[in-house]
Amino acid sequence: MKRNALLGAVVMLAVATVTAASEATADGGTGPLGVTAVAVATPQTARVGALFTAEDAEAGKFVGQHFCTASVVRSPHHNLIATAAHCLEGPGEFVFVPGYHDGHAPYGVWKADRVFLPDGWSKDQDEDSDVAFATLDERQAKGIEDVVGANRFTTGAATGATPVTVTGYPHAAEESVRCTNRPTPHSPTQQRIACPGLTSGTSGSPWVNGDGQVVGVLGGHEQGGDTDDVSYSIVLGAEAAQLYRAATADP
Repeated sequence: MKRNALLGAVVMLAVATVTAASEATADGGTGPLGVTAVAVATPQTARVGALFTAEDAEAGKFVGQHFCTASVVRSPHHNLIATAAHCLEGPGEFVFVPGYHDGHAPYGVWKADRVFLPDGWSKDQDEDSDVAFATLDERQAKGIEDVVGANRFTTGAATGATPVTVTGYPHAAEESVRCTNRPTPHSPTQQRIACPGLTSGTSGSPWVNGDGQVVGVLGGHEQGGDTDDVSYSIVLGAEAAQLYRAATADP
């Protein structure tokens, strides 16, 4: 349970800064595999953000307070984020800060409106159901997707068909990190990826392939893994597809 949303600060493994050119390569899934690096700001990284409690956001407490990661996914109402179910199991309201870094919210602070959890998680906290969605309130008459864009949430993709890029916010860091590698099966319902330094706080990070499809969400087995070097996601299947339909239905 190394990525539980309520875990305290952890010591983050050192990660290397990469150039904009190599970061662009990683976006396409063809960069150096298995290397975790500080994420350079790109249109892709703007779609990934940190989660904070609404109480901390209202008090202006950002540094050191983010607890999980989420990303914007396409939806008819342009208002949807995907994350891990275990990130949203606690009481209280939360906000999403896309592109967060060093206490700054370059694309604004977005309040969550509704949370969608699968029955498998709500009833049994089944690790094979560790995925969730939340809708966000508009800001200045715009949805979050209108501001930062979105990736397509895709179910039924074959594990390891292509490399994926994982982008997330370690609890002890004030900027996002990224790693590209090829996932491998862990079980029929779980997939894993070897990437160092994905510590507590990276739960909910999207696994994005070269076609801009979210084919995994960091979580699942042991709420994302019991070491910092190997991370997990559920295999996005029928339950995830049903949850997406519920989250994108008309209110």
